[in-house]
Amino acid sequence: MKPERDPETGWMTTGHEWNGITELNTPVPKPVWFFLIVTALFALGYWLLMPAFPLGSTFTKGLLGADDRAAVTAAVKEATAERAGWTGEVMAKSYAEVERDPRLMAAVRETGRTLFGDNCSVCHGREAKGGRGFPNLTGSSFLWGNSPEAIAETIQVGINSANPKSRVSQMPAFGRDHVLERPDIENVVAYVMSLSGAKASVGNVEAGKTAFTANCAVCHGPDGKGKTDVGAPNLSDQIWIRGGGEEASIYDFVWGGLQGQMPSWEGRLSPLDLKILTLYVVDLGKQRP
Repeated sequence: MKPERDPETGWMTTGHEWNGITELNTPVPKPVWFFLIVTALFALGYWLLMPAFPLGSTFTKGLLGADDRAAVTAAVKEATAERAGWTGEVMAKSYAEVERDPRLMAAVRETGRTLFGDNCSVCHGREAKGGRGFPNLTGSSFLWGNSPEAIAETIQVGINSANPKSRVSQMPAFGRDHVLERPDIENVVAYVMSLSGAKASVGNVEAGKTAFTANCAVCHGPDGKGKTDVGAPNLSDQIWIRGGGEEASIYDFVWGGLQGQMPSWEGRLSPLDLKILTLYVVDLGKQRP
């Protein structure tokens, strides 16, 4: 079929026909040409002004000399220099001196929050409120003491960790290892619950006190208030690391024993990060209502 003029539009046809349908030979719309030309000019200008084409081991630098790598390197260098100011002060000053400096503590809180989130929140929670088996770090009860020095040591060497200086703490399985019989365990549970003002459904408190003194006081103290030198918790408050103080839970702990574990962060975190993290944890306790 030869090209012919379409009587409706006035445009010539291409000469192609499909089942009686002919194709018009319409020109490309002018706006399309406009945007194609603008795009081509923009690309040409970008290629001339900015780094664009690879040339073996190098590349075209562009007339503007823009270099993102150099810009990032300069930004990192500037940030490092800015950070070096306050971090140097943190390392040089004592815990007490840093805590008294609002400017330094603002930086500690900001950086410490990131360090805690990246390294500690998986166990202690994002808000550091702990969970079953993991202590609440915003409270007042710390197994090994809540002084900056004690907290720093715990973070550094861990608990029951591979570090040769690790803190070591373990509660014997009094029932499983047949140290105490079931009635004795029930009595101890009743006594332990009475220390915090609760009442057990079974067991004798007085008999429990006798069994407690003979088997538990060496770690938890004669009054059940715990000992930070061995990591034994205070049993006379309302804070329970491994549960809510339910009778069944306490029985399970006495029967089966307990052994917590915390990794040693020595070698994983720098001395600066360890000190910032220590100050952050100490500050968490001071901010509690």
